[in-house]
Amino acid sequence: MSKAKRLIDILLFVSAKKKFTAQEIADTFNISVRTVHRYLLDLSDMGLPIYAEQGRHGGYTVLSNAILPPILFTEEEAVSIFFAFQSLHYYRDLPFNTEMKSVSQKLYDSLQKEAKKKVDTLQSYMAFWNPKRAITTPLLTDVLEAIIKQSQLHIQYESKSGITSKHVQPIGVYAHDGLWYMPALLLSNEKILLFRVDRIHAIEASDESHKTTMNLQQWLESAYEPQHPIRLYVELSSEGVRQCLSEPHLEKAVVLLSDGTGYIDTIIDQGELQFNSSLFFRLGPHAIVKEPQALIQLLRQHAHELLEIYPEPNES
Repeated sequence: MSKAKRLIDILLFVSAKKKFTAQEIADTFNISVRTVHRYLLDLSDMGLPIYAEQGRHGGYTVLSNAILPPILFTEEEAVSIFFAFQSLHYYRDLPFNTEMKSVSQKLYDSLQKEAKKKVDTLQSYMAFWNPKRAITTPLLTDVLEAIIKQSQLHIQYESKSGITSKHVQPIGVYAHDGLWYMPALLLSNEKILLFRVDRIHAIEASDESHKTTMNLQQWLESAYEPQHPIRLYVELSSEGVRQCLSEPHLEKAVVLLSDGTGYIDTIIDQGELQFNSSLFFRLGPHAIVKEPQALIQLLRQHAHELLEIYPEPNES
């Protein structure tokens, strides 16, 4: 048996066992204890964190942050994993950012010459682009680690009303459009609110936990179900159709007519009116809101505020 194959077999053995003696390995693989010590030194040089315990009951322990045993990928699998990491490149902050860079480099270094050439060529012609935000999210990793431990959090959160203290039980975190979000149960009233992680100024985790009624995936699915439903009906020009098809929350609701115009006739949550008013105000005559009246009133308010800022010259 080749030395490389023997090293892999021993690596798999010690990674699974965690605590072992040189004699155990010698008996298992039918080799001398002296050879075992030499192989363990080789594995240590390769990065396997092994701690030696001296004495009568001594032996070896693989530390908890041990490397994983070798995983064999095809060339196409390795390239696809490499580009999966590249798709996250435009996020300003990522949890475990250093490790992700390290994995990408290891994958690239492991490729054969022709595969590296293929990757280099693809990177010249393909990108998973997102607008790179200037906003930093320094507490992202701390928040994620607290969530993994299912800890309650006392957070200092910045909103329109200023920085306030909130006691929450996070459900998870997710990334969208270059920003990170944390849906969490607000323990003061048992309501689930959505927080921007970059707006969290400080956190304090506690050992307490509060069982939530849903996980992150369930929350993401329920987030599209209106709690206070209201009809949205908008007539769209061809430009309005084009613009609304670029909006993820409206795309599926756009009905295209044969002349290129269209309309939206759907149900939204009443809490989305303010957000949609900004969008339809920007679209101007390309999106004529017919319902609800509350949204029309918001559009009139936006127009009135703008006229006050930019009055007619003879009115100033």
